[in-house]
Amino acid sequence: MNVLLVEPDYYTTYPPLGLLKLASYHRAIGDNINYVRGIDVSVASMEFDKIEITSLFTYAWEPVHKAIRYYHNIFPKAEIEVGGIYATLMPDHIKSTFPFVKVFKGLHPQAENYVPAYDILKKVDKWKDWNKSILFSSRGCIRKCPFCIVPKMEGKYRAIYRSVMDFVYPGHKTLVLWDNNFLVSPFAKEILTELIEHKIKPDLNQGIDARLMTDEIAELLVKAKPETIHMAYDWVNERPYIYRAVEMLSKKGYSRREMIFYTLYNFYDPVHKHGDTPDDFLKRLKDLMQLGVCSYPMRFTPLDSLEKNKFVSPLWTEKQLDLVVKARSILGFGGALIPYDYFKEQVLKANTLEEAFRFDYLDKNKKSKKSKKIR
Repeated sequence: MNVLLVEPDYYTTYPPLGLLKLASYHRAIGDNINYVRGIDVSVASMEFDKIEITSLFTYAWEPVHKAIRYYHNIFPKAEIEVGGIYATLMPDHIKSTFPFVKVFKGLHPQAENYVPAYDILKKVDKWKDWNKSILFSSRGCIRKCPFCIVPKMEGKYRAIYRSVMDFVYPGHKTLVLWDNNFLVSPFAKEILTELIEHKIKPDLNQGIDARLMTDEIAELLVKAKPETIHMAYDWVNERPYIYRAVEMLSKKGYSRREMIFYTLYNFYDPVHKHGDTPDDFLKRLKDLMQLGVCSYPMRFTPLDSLEKNKFVSPLWTEKQLDLVVKARSILGFGGALIPYDYFKEQVLKANTLEEAFRFDYLDKNKKSKKSKKIR
């Protein structure tokens, strides 16, 4: 068959791993493949038997619909199949507009274990300089966080690979480990050791579980030299684990300024009438500033939301949510709140979120004080 692989033109900082695996799978069974991003008129004169379109989050649905509409119009006889996160979570939203589309939910069992076809990225300007390999060495997660998509997308936890070097593309010096809970893997230590031996830098941007940190893991992480170490601080009751993980990594020589904690806010569960509050967020922010590590605020959006950042928890106000957004834009570096002395001082003294984000004070002190390096 002649297969067209389509990545809709939504915002993303990573190439479409699913499509790259599908490209390798189709090549293996003898199909011809073409890969495009967004609306690409260069393929209009070609013929395709099948069009496979990926999707990202539910609020990024419009570019997906735009791609379906365009490619169906110019290839009316081609079978169209849509997969990915949005397709898995809201298949009826696609079918109600495009009844002729086949919706694929979850992971593609035939393509899952193929090495991604990174060579096709050279055809798209956005990805032509991409030089990192991406891998899930495990799928699923042992946690059951109510705000997380992983259980619906990937199911129960399972370790997949004991060795990862076969999945590092020639010439790539970084391996992005997209495991949802890498440290659960019984092979985590072996994988880190393997990367250290081959001088391949791990990128653990999905975050590792602070509750599973050990001295041995901390030492391996320091030796592996990831540019940053991401963890999550979602609930105040995780405080002892957060402090312990930071101390372990710090004692092994990892800079606290390079530790970034995803910090959930605006979450609300309407069934159990439970969620975080601004005071809860401030407590966690104070802990992170006290530790001298970075906070990366993560605003909760319901899994089936068709609009980004429109949901307001009944425990928050729009004004309070705007304060966090403003703080990230004014004080943040890459979206993370850095423990600069003047910011740390104000946060630790604050009794409310509004006091923590007093921008008149912060703007003044940002210019007048130099931040001391945190060791």
